[in-house]
Amino acid sequence: MDRLQLLENWLQKQFPGQFFTVEPASADASFRRYFRVTSEDKTWIVMDAPPEHEDCMSFVRVAQLLAEAVHVPEIIARDATQGFLLLSDLGSTTYLQALNSEPETADSLYATATDALVRMQLARQVGDLLVYDEKLLRLELNLFPDWYVARHLQVELTDAQKMVLSRIFDRVVQNNLSQPRVFVHRDYHSRNLMVTIPNPGILDFQDAVLGPITYDLVSLLKDAYIQWDEERILDWVIRYWEKARKVGLPVASDFGVFYRDFEWMGVQRHIKVLGIFARLCYRDRKDTYLKDMPRVMRYLRKACERYQELVPMLNLLDELEGNTSTQEVGYTF
Repeated sequence: MDRLQLLENWLQKQFPGQFFTVEPASADASFRRYFRVTSEDKTWIVMDAPPEHEDCMSFVRVAQLLAEAVHVPEIIARDATQGFLLLSDLGSTTYLQALNSEPETADSLYATATDALVRMQLARQVGDLLVYDEKLLRLELNLFPDWYVARHLQVELTDAQKMVLSRIFDRVVQNNLSQPRVFVHRDYHSRNLMVTIPNPGILDFQDAVLGPITYDLVSLLKDAYIQWDEERILDWVIRYWEKARKVGLPVASDFGVFYRDFEWMGVQRHIKVLGIFARLCYRDRKDTYLKDMPRVMRYLRKACERYQELVPMLNLLDELEGNTSTQEVGYTF
């Protein structure tokens, strides 16, 4: 019996004697799928998380952690053995859709998103979350040489290039680990935020960890799916920093230090995302993510241009893309 039939059989038990329809609601970068269930004038979302690939209980645990602080789906019913969750429906308009159709709403939407981020970061009952430690940071960074360089660019790194990456990774990880740890959603961006009352409705939080305080802010403001002028991003970062300081979150008291941490966290995330997008294409046959790679690469390049310690990474990127001018620059540390 296929997954969809299993799902419909389970739903019949949740809606005994009622007529309902099931239609796709959204896809996911993982093995999870989402369907919208309609019965009479009401709708729900059902998550299909194949248990051999996904643990739907991680979604349940984090939802319970966040429920009092922010707007997340209510869990109506669950079957962890089969990998099904029935959830309240937060609607069908993502932040990304709203921002593309009505860009003038950006200040308001990002204000509510950073308000919610602050409330999540204030969460105290986070002892069961995995720590975003050095092992995990490096595991993510290594997606770049393994999938972006070797598979997407089809380039074999030289020993000198491997040394450059190793040194850059050391520096980035050192900065990331030095930042205060708070609740981290890990994918806090415009495709996982819904336009709801109250704003935002927050999705896809099952991989939450305890990690660097700037991580989710980078995900939100240096979004892989939509880009804003740097001046505007800077303004939003300042506004977040002011909110965070006001409520006692452990952000740096010097904004310049905080912004540097924000940018260096972005370097880790964007290196990781380039690897993930390549893996989604070549391993999982989801090639739609390739179109977002140039935006992510622009973020990475901009940060590397601003910090002398990261210039070797910029030179390496030029070399990988066939820019011969880097041969005159070389690698310096």
